[in-house]
Amino acid sequence: MSLWNDKASEPQDPKDTGLWNPVFKDAQKASAPGSDGLLLPGSRPSVRRVSSAAADFSDLSLGPSVVVPPQHLHKPSEAHETAAALDVAKRHLSVVGADGAATPEEPPQSSTTDSYAYAFDIDGVLIRGGKPIPEAIEAMKVLNGQNEYGVKIPYIFLTNGGGKTEEERCVQLSKQMELEISPGQFICGHTPMKEMAQKYNTVLVVGGEGEKCRIVAEGYGFKDVITPGDIMKDNERTTPFRRLTDRETQASRKRNYGQIKIEAIFVFADSRHWGDDQQIIIDLLTSKDGYLGTRSENYDEGPPIFFSHNDIIWSAEHEHTRLGMGALRASLEAIYKGITGKELVSTAFGKPQLDTFQFATRLLQQWRKEVHGINKPPETVYFVGDTPESDIRGTNEYNESSVCTNEWFSILVRTGVFQEGTKPRFTPRATVDTVLDAVLYGIKREADKAAKQKKMTAVNGVNGRATIQEHPIVEDHLDESAVVGDE
Repeated sequence: MSLWNDKASEPQDPKDTGLWNPVFKDAQKASAPGSDGLLLPGSRPSVRRVSSAAADFSDLSLGPSVVVPPQHLHKPSEAHETAAALDVAKRHLSVVGADGAATPEEPPQSSTTDSYAYAFDIDGVLIRGGKPIPEAIEAMKVLNGQNEYGVKIPYIFLTNGGGKTEEERCVQLSKQMELEISPGQFICGHTPMKEMAQKYNTVLVVGGEGEKCRIVAEGYGFKDVITPGDIMKDNERTTPFRRLTDRETQASRKRNYGQIKIEAIFVFADSRHWGDDQQIIIDLLTSKDGYLGTRSENYDEGPPIFFSHNDIIWSAEHEHTRLGMGALRASLEAIYKGITGKELVSTAFGKPQLDTFQFATRLLQQWRKEVHGINKPPETVYFVGDTPESDIRGTNEYNESSVCTNEWFSILVRTGVFQEGTKPRFTPRATVDTVLDAVLYGIKREADKAAKQKKMTAVNGVNGRATIQEHPIVEDHLDESAVVGDE
């Protein structure tokens, strides 16, 4: 069921439909101990509800799951339907791909609109300094049905923040927002790296806290994961100005890394020790075929390097923005060129790379296919971000690209990186104060579009002309008294 689509021109009353309560035809097999959690195309698995106070990776890897604040554990909140459906959709998508996943024979009833959706950055939009931005709590309530139309609107999270599994990010955000959320709603900057696990066997993984990035990489299927700590434990002379702590030494794995070929370098998260990490990365980039301790004569035999995102700055608890992974990348490029005289060739994922937006579109298309029986992505996705160079640039470039099959609409908020009085390098379609304003803006825009469709349908009917589906609507400008932007 849609709030506004070709099947219904009037806002729908969610009381006329039931919350989706998916039932797996072979539930015992899916939930049995030792099950691999594999989902069959077209099936509707049961969805586990796990308390955010006790959830861990093993709990969320067994099958479709929703992380729930303890107070909602025994009674689903308004956020359950969207969270559960997107987790199932993402798992189906990972099993059979965008075009191969089957639609359930009889899509369940849903009170969630299928015609549009939201995608959110997290830091600077929903969270700042580890705490929720007050308007973000209200924005989630509006999306989950507390609005004048009584409709629920699907939403996902696209974040360049890394160093944690999607499951861990899910638990963290659920606690911060006191909201039901599923891992299926998360796309992290390093999520696309999972597809490279079959290509590279032995890899160096950089960044993050402790061993977390190793755990993420191994969870993605990388077979032999090495960290800078491993290399420093093997040869303490690698970094002349720092030694590992006792805890780091215990966690690191000692081998003779001079005899191991490292096939690729992956920067999964922001570096905690720039000097150490830069030294080891440069050692590998200038090596002969990825063997530490060697030097390439032409500096063109080192392994490839991949970054999970390219944000130079990000919004943290400090009153001013802090340096991010993009700054590390720029620093490495300068060092590499200073040593070799050559430009460093590297690859970045995350926003603003188009692959991230393509994956998000496929996920929303799979969700719409399973919940509403429509094998197309929502007509419009409103992306809400705080960083013009990644959030707005990526949204705009994807929307204008040949691979985009729907509309991606960029909205910039003033609660993060972007500051009032400055001119963003990449112009958003709309600029608002907070994420709540962004959500209300999109809902109003969709309501105005629906009203115009209804009016034109009535006019066409009176005049005996073709229906609205045969005469596409050309939007006019909305009243933007509370926002700055253009249509």
